[in-house]
Amino acid sequence: MDDTLELEVHDLEVQVLTGIYSEETHLPQPLRISLTVLLDAPDRYAPDTPLSASKNYLDLRHAATDALAPAGHFTLIEAVADHIAETLFLQDRRVRRVKVKIVKLAIAEAGESIGITLVRHRR
Repeated sequence: MDDTLELEVHDLEVQVLTGIYSEETHLPQPLRISLTVLLDAPDRYAPDTPLSASKNYLDLRHAATDALAPAGHFTLIEAVADHIAETLFLQDRRVRRVKVKIVKLAIAEAGESIGITLVRHRR
């Protein structure tokens, strides 16, 4: 079995143009995005191991924030999750799996979490 490393960034609140109803499509909606990325891991992390042996957490944050804006409007939040996963796969060949959880904050009525979780594996 191969060794792996999971990097996580959770609970990013991001404004994203998403939705299917006319009242949703012209203004960004608040989404809470959490990511778990599975990477191939080296045999050992020594005290002086450079960052290049892992992945910068800011790359995960970028995929779920700044990298979304140029894509424009997403009809489904599933497409938001797919865009994030594809961004991370393109960034780094060591990424094996991306798990994206998205909660639509604007539709919660009593503090519940309503959303999706998408898991994509490198093909």
